[in-house]
Amino acid sequence: MKVFSRSILILWVLILFSCNISKPDKELDPSLMLWYDKPAERWTDALPVGNGRLGAMVYGGIEKEVIQFNEETLWTGQPHDYTHENAHEVLNKLRNLLWEGKQKEAHKLGNERFMSQPFGQLSYQPFGNVLLEFPNHENVQNYKRLLDLEDAISSVVYQTQDENIKREIFASEPNQAIVIRIETSKKGELDLNIGLDSPHSKYKVSVEGDEIILKGNANNYHNELDRQNKPYPKSKLTFEARLKIVNEGGELVAEKNAIKVSNANHVTMYLVAATSFVNYQDISGNPTERCKKYLSNLNGKSYETIKNDHIKDFRRLFNRVELDLGKSEISNRPTNERLISFKEDVDPSLVTLLYQYGRYLLISSSRKGTQPANLQGIWNDKLAPPWDSKYTLNINAEMNYWLAEMTNLSELTDPLIRMIEELAVTGQKTAQEHYNMNGWVVHHNTDIWRGSAPINNANHGIWPTGGAWLCQHLWWHYQFTNDKEYLQRVYPVLKGASGFFVEYLVPDPNNPEWLVSGPSNSPEIGGLVMAPAMDHQIIRNLFSNTIETAEILGVDTDFIKILKEKRSKIAPNLIGKHGQLQEWITDQDDPKNKHRHVSHLWGLHPGNEIHPLTTPDLAEACKVTLSHRGDGGTGWSRAWKINFWARLLDGDHAFLLLRNLMVPSITYGVNMQDKGGLYFNLFDSHPPFQIDGNFGATSGITEMLLQSHLRDEQGDYFQDILPALPSALSTGKVTGIKGRGAFEISMEWENSKLLTLKVKSLAGNKLNLRYNESLISQETTKGETFTFKPTDFK
Repeated sequence: MKVFSRSILILWVLILFSCNISKPDKELDPSLMLWYDKPAERWTDALPVGNGRLGAMVYGGIEKEVIQFNEETLWTGQPHDYTHENAHEVLNKLRNLLWEGKQKEAHKLGNERFMSQPFGQLSYQPFGNVLLEFPNHENVQNYKRLLDLEDAISSVVYQTQDENIKREIFASEPNQAIVIRIETSKKGELDLNIGLDSPHSKYKVSVEGDEIILKGNANNYHNELDRQNKPYPKSKLTFEARLKIVNEGGELVAEKNAIKVSNANHVTMYLVAATSFVNYQDISGNPTERCKKYLSNLNGKSYETIKNDHIKDFRRLFNRVELDLGKSEISNRPTNERLISFKEDVDPSLVTLLYQYGRYLLISSSRKGTQPANLQGIWNDKLAPPWDSKYTLNINAEMNYWLAEMTNLSELTDPLIRMIEELAVTGQKTAQEHYNMNGWVVHHNTDIWRGSAPINNANHGIWPTGGAWLCQHLWWHYQFTNDKEYLQRVYPVLKGASGFFVEYLVPDPNNPEWLVSGPSNSPEIGGLVMAPAMDHQIIRNLFSNTIETAEILGVDTDFIKILKEKRSKIAPNLIGKHGQLQEWITDQDDPKNKHRHVSHLWGLHPGNEIHPLTTPDLAEACKVTLSHRGDGGTGWSRAWKINFWARLLDGDHAFLLLRNLMVPSITYGVNMQDKGGLYFNLFDSHPPFQIDGNFGATSGITEMLLQSHLRDEQGDYFQDILPALPSALSTGKVTGIKGRGAFEISMEWENSKLLTLKVKSLAGNKLNLRYNESLISQETTKGETFTFKPTDFK
């Protein structure tokens, strides 16, 4: 009987183990998991993982799996000064040509004498691929691949004829490795072939014991010469990746430049990667030493320990905000099916999924000490990616970080803040060479080498407010954290940016009492001009933030006086003949123009100088402009319009734009027309993939629930509760979002009415709560939490 009982027990253990292998560890949550019933066919079907420095795309192939990976510092080129020596000699001539209406001549002169050397910047690169082959896995059943946003783990499960397979892939920040785990339900039955390769021309793969090693040199930029036949800098970065294979049972055999695993119980792989990049001025690093150090830090750690450390680290950030908009039976379908039908069924849980996906992607692509999230976050599979997958500063890089502070991820702005500090250095020379002015300036793009000169073409590249816009994020970080020590650190950057524009602004010939910006551009429309409205809105915002920072710190009284005087003279926002907000100082807007950029509404969002409650006439003019531009556009354009309409307090129109974004994109090449949407892995489609629309959508949904950019006469912030709640999201709950003034806010609503509200004061500032046209104002102490009911708002 004892032998029989023991046999039954062993049988049950085997059955339970088999069942666990054949399904994911957690119950499916359609608000926090993307899942599919077949492998990815395209890169934009694959699922992303990342730790801020390393990123990977998981296809979930059955017989052959490809895990494409990136390391954030692998770029073309080398440290480079992009400035055009003595470009400032033609600055006044450019202005005069534009004032005389000779735009073509100004374009020609700008391209000849004022542009970056070379004309463009360098590109972010793919690193390599992990190649896995599984013999005898042709016919499988119950296939599922998924991405768990809360745990940041991508998994694949399926059944072969006689065994159950489970794979887990995650990118660990604490252990700086991409981890791949493969388990089988049948002991001693796991066979696979493992290899590495790279898309770069110069690379070698070798095997040392249980490690596969990939070494190489970055390809040169895909264009050898720029438009003036000047060479791009050669690429000098070297790179290395090491894939360590740990088998439980069975054996490892080196075959050529790969490793064959036979008869294993489980296999775990640890992928580490590095380049010779140290900083934008130094590429003397040793990728071999770095990889060996990463692997040595894994010694003695079990897979479960590494996995648990990863989950704990990721949840520490991700779980700060929870959003529940409800769900139904339709929510349990594969993600691609949900996206296809969303415009008809408006599955609210898919809105939650997209919202949290934005937060997931930022956590995965921007961590303390890393590079900022670029045009594709950290994920790129192309040697010649669209727009070089760099940092476009006339909206895209900034949109990447709109969600950071408001969704309780303040520390993820560290890479952006450090990049701004580096640009303040390279931008000083650009200010000197291109404008003969003090301070610093950056135009509409930068790269890992921190280029700051105007690129591509004078008709849109000469746009000097890129650095000024970035400075808004320096101020935002203080608004949300109240960190005065940080404010002392960044004040010189704000002062330098403002100092440049003190010298740059000039009187308008037709309105000499007004100061205007130029030569410049209203991105990316209308060519080179004087006095675009967007510039004036950004510069006013920069001056205001610099003034307040100096006043908080008690410094630079004389400089503050200069900024206040200059700010008061900057050309105002104007309403044109169609009732629209004018894009330029001249009334020349075309109501039929459906351009993706709506740059002159910057003052509405992300700025704060236009709002229905404070400037109703200008707010109405913004509505007219938005009606002209339409409810379509590229993916990121639709995301920006969600934020615009939320700021205009029209939640239903904001949700219409969200619905227009949440449509399947079937275009994969560059298309500037009305083709935006989402790919099946929920990546934003410009098209092609640009990550900014994901981040902009999360920001826009948050703006529907909470806005905190307006202030009372004493400068304390209003926390506007449910200011633009769409009727489609009439019931829900959110916890942990943040308002300016350092407040953490949670709320629940039903039938479009507030049920409960909880506010935690993180800095002890005065609390101004507005809801349903009622105001509650009270003093707070740091750490104090308040609870409110609808009846408290009278």
